[in-house]
Amino acid sequence: MPTRPARRGTIEPMPELPEVETIRRQLAQVLVGQTVTSIEVLWHKSLVYQGVGTAPLVGRRVEAVGRRGKMLIFSLDGGLSVLAHLRMTGQMVWMPGGRGNPRTSATRVMLGFGDAGVLVFNDQRKFGSLVVLATSEVGVTGLLARMGPEPLTGEFNSEVLEARVARRPRSTIKAALLDQAVVAGVGNIYADEVLWAAQIHPESQCRALGAAQFEALVRGLVEVLTTSLDRGGSTMRDYVDAAGQRGTYLDVAHVFGRTGQACARCGGAIEKIRVAGRGTHLCAACQVRYV
Repeated sequence: MPTRPARRGTIEPMPELPEVETIRRQLAQVLVGQTVTSIEVLWHKSLVYQGVGTAPLVGRRVEAVGRRGKMLIFSLDGGLSVLAHLRMTGQMVWMPGGRGNPRTSATRVMLGFGDAGVLVFNDQRKFGSLVVLATSEVGVTGLLARMGPEPLTGEFNSEVLEARVARRPRSTIKAALLDQAVVAGVGNIYADEVLWAAQIHPESQCRALGAAQFEALVRGLVEVLTTSLDRGGSTMRDYVDAAGQRGTYLDVAHVFGRTGQACARCGGAIEKIRVAGRGTHLCAACQVRYV
């Protein structure tokens, strides 16, 4: 279960929709129907009980493993759920029974499922958490209550995206895409990739975009996120899937992490600037700035 500390002076990418959805799919295959038989907490702040006292998890059966944006949702019987916030360095790794000691120096919580195995929550920097709450409160708590639409559902289209972005008319489109109230699950890596696919400069003003640009953004979102899902997400440092494997999307990324290289579309040089406080990769030669 690899985990590596961050380099000094760098900002780690938080696992985004493709990474979290990859983990969800894997865990759903092995956890649904399994019963929690033990809990070991190695860092007390990593397991939080919200409005349910210290309601026991032991003895509860996993009914579903879901996702909303960048969060995993474990639904248990008896009306309890666990929200997994991976934050920057969180990992949810499944260790089948008989695979040896699953603990590492970054392990914060271990949930045992009898002979089936152990679900290990690693978190090098301790920013993530597992939050236990009533299932009835999941959709109305914190960020989930105001989260925007999921971009890979049938209900998501250019009109929906345009309406959400319209709430931020003075913002740049890069900042809007990073806003989880606009669209769920998109972070820095995929915002850059989607804007390249849509041929839109990240500093473009939201109020200057028209229907054609929003259609291009939706196509880009679907294309980029689907490709990343097929490749198990993106790994720069800490992200691994539920089997401990690294994602390979960055092997085919067009702009993210490719500063100074030639644009695959026009041959221009990929640049890195700062937009919305984040390092932002683009090709200024073929991504149009709308102002």
